[in-house]
Amino acid sequence: MIKPVLRRPYALCFAAQMAAAGAVFGLTPLASFAAQETESPRPPEPQSPDELFGPLFIDVQTAKLFPDQKTFADAVPKGDPLMILADYRMQRRLSGFDLRHFVDVNFILPKEEKKSVPPEGESLREHINGLWPELTRSANSDNKWDPLLPLPKPYVVPGGRFHELYYWDSYFTLLGLAESGRWDDVQNMVDNFAHEIDTWGYIPNGNRSYYLGRSQPPFFAMMVELLAQNKGDSVYTAYLPQLKQEYSWWMEGSDALKPGEAHARVVKLKNGALLNRYWDEKDTPRTESYLDDVTTAKNTPSRAATDIYRDLRAAAASGWDFSSRWMDNPAQLGTIRTTSIVPVDLNALLYQLEKTLAHASEL
Repeated sequence: MIKPVLRRPYALCFAAQMAAAGAVFGLTPLASFAAQETESPRPPEPQSPDELFGPLFIDVQTAKLFPDQKTFADAVPKGDPLMILADYRMQRRLSGFDLRHFVDVNFILPKEEKKSVPPEGESLREHINGLWPELTRSANSDNKWDPLLPLPKPYVVPGGRFHELYYWDSYFTLLGLAESGRWDDVQNMVDNFAHEIDTWGYIPNGNRSYYLGRSQPPFFAMMVELLAQNKGDSVYTAYLPQLKQEYSWWMEGSDALKPGEAHARVVKLKNGALLNRYWDEKDTPRTESYLDDVTTAKNTPSRAATDIYRDLRAAAASGWDFSSRWMDNPAQLGTIRTTSIVPVDLNALLYQLEKTLAHASEL
C-alpha cells in the first residue's frame, strides 16, 4: 500500500501553464510532456563489481577482508574480470589458497587519504578555501573496468571514504563554492551533472557503476538556478534539454498508470494526482553494503529478501540512509518500506523542477 504523504495538485497548475504557453511557445501539456521527449541512443550501463565478479565478490565480502565493504566495491581490477574470475574458480580449490593475497595480486585497492591538518591560527574561511583543491578530483581512468564513471570536468568530492561525486550532496557543496567565489568550479559541477543526464538519462546516486539504477533528491534545477544567479538567464536555456530529460526520467510510465497504480518512480493516487517516490531498478543487495543488506534480509524472514533489498536501495536513493521515516518499526531495519511512501520533500523538489522547466521554456 502506498502511503500518501503529500498530493502535488499544483502539478496540474503547471500543466495548465504549459498548455496555455503552448499556443505561444509550442509547448506541450504536462500529461504528455515526458512521453514526447525523444531520447538519443545511450551506451549500455556497465556492470557493477558484484555482477562482474559474482562468487569472488560474495566470498570477499562474506570473509570480511576489509572493515569497510565499500573498499572492495571501489577496487580496480588489473585485468579482464572474466579472466580474473576464471583464475579464481581454479585457484580457490588449491590447498593453501589465500583469498587476501589473490585480491592484492589482481586488484588495485583504494588508498587511504591523508587527513588535512589546518595550520595553527588559520581562520575558518581560510580553512574552507584551502580544502577545495584538496577535495577536487578528476575521473578519466584509462582502465575500462574501473567502477568509477568518467566525468569530463573536475569535481569536488565529500572526502574521507567517499572518492566519488554524489548528487544531492553536491548542491550544498555548490553553495559553499559560490560563497567562496569559485564560480568556475560551480560551472564544472553543473556541466558534469548535465553530462550524466546526457549519458545515462538521469543523474546516478554517485559516479560509480554500482550506483546506476537509482538517483537521489533531484536538485539539478536548483543547481541551474544557483548558477544563473551569477551567469544570467542564458543558463536556464542552456540546460533546458537536461532539465526536460531529468523530468522525463522521473515521470517515466506516468501516462499508462491508472488511479491507484504505481510504476518505478511514479504513483497515481485514486483521485488521479500524480506523485513520485524513491526507487531503484535493482532488487539485490547494495554493492557497497553487500553483507549488511544480506544480514538485514536474513534477520527478517517474514519478508521477501528482494523487497527488502529494493527498499534499502530506495532509501539510499533518498539520501536518508537510514531514517526511521522509512520503517514500520524504527528498531528493525528489515521493516523498511521506502517504496510504499510518497515523500513530501521529493515531491517539493519535483515541483521546483516543474517551475524551473516552465521558467526556462518561457525564456
